[in-house]
Amino acid sequence: MAWTPPEEDTGYDGEATLIVHDHPITVTVHLDGHLEPLDGLFHWYGRIERSTEVAAAKDSGARAAALVIGDGEPVEVRLAEYDPWEHIQVNGTGRPPYPMEQVEVELPVSATS
Repeated sequence: MAWTPPEEDTGYDGEATLIVHDHPITVTVHLDGHLEPLDGLFHWYGRIERSTEVAAAKDSGARAAALVIGDGEPVEVRLAEYDPWEHIQVNGTGRPPYPMEQVEVELPVSATS
């Protein structure tokens, strides 16, 4: 069975609030994710567009923050490295900061059941 890309966008592109050391920063993010079958967790990732405030926080040693989209709950995010365009790569595991449609997953019945 081959993987086919989803027919609809599954991620989020837009405005968010990055909270670093209790300091909120308005940012633009580009996020997506996938369910990792090896560990059974949802892994989400993307980038925060370049800004002087985010660069200052990252350069001061911040590696973790919280990300909030709209009126959603804050979600822990890892601030990774800069990409070649000086955007900051981010990633997280578990519930993403952007809303997702719930889906049902049908699991095969074990042969030993």
